[in-house]
Amino acid sequence: MFSAIIFDCDGVLINSESILRDYYRRFLAGLGLHYDPHAYSKRFKGKAWPQFQALLEEEYRETFGRPLPEGSYDGIKEGTWAEYQRSLSPTDGIDILLGSITRPKAVASNSHAASLERKLRHTGLIEHFAPHLISLEDVENGKPAPDMFLLAAERLGAAPETCLIIEDSVTGVTAGAAAGMTVWGYVGESDGDLDLPEMLREAGASDIFAHHDEIRAKLP
Repeated sequence: MFSAIIFDCDGVLINSESILRDYYRRFLAGLGLHYDPHAYSKRFKGKAWPQFQALLEEEYRETFGRPLPEGSYDGIKEGTWAEYQRSLSPTDGIDILLGSITRPKAVASNSHAASLERKLRHTGLIEHFAPHLISLEDVENGKPAPDMFLLAAERLGAAPETCLIIEDSVTGVTAGAAAGMTVWGYVGESDGDLDLPEMLREAGASDIFAHHDEIRAKLP
């Protein structure tokens, strides 16, 4: 049925989305911007770093009428890897799923290349995908544009309409649907975000899964 499978990274392969959400919420609260977990995810989940910066700058200006304090972005970046080193791990069941897949596969992430490789090496997952790591540097437009997924299909030698994408964000599902690929939504790291399954379906996900074992059972 599918000639190749393309995975998002954050929140699908590794638990980084929940780590980032909790850390960023604490950091932003220190700047005076307060988000509950659902509001944060709805606003920022799946966004590339430039998109995150633009949204954050916009909200800070709207709230306080001035730019973010100098050095804010450096502070966010410096603390992120420290949080990863403490808590970053593969999502539950992903090792078994990846080990069971014999089709060509790739990872396509809105992360920068160095960050993507570092996270996959840290969690021991890079061997499943290298050299097919698609990052922001590889395309003109990150998700929600389809560029990243179309490039992944090209590198895997697969027609877009025969590719399956596993995604956990509206941004990523939107990109996959625009690429003309089948998209399955993964909500195993959603931490009780009850709206997420419906949001992913509305964005174009044809099915929703709460655990990687369910994905493995569904794959033909």
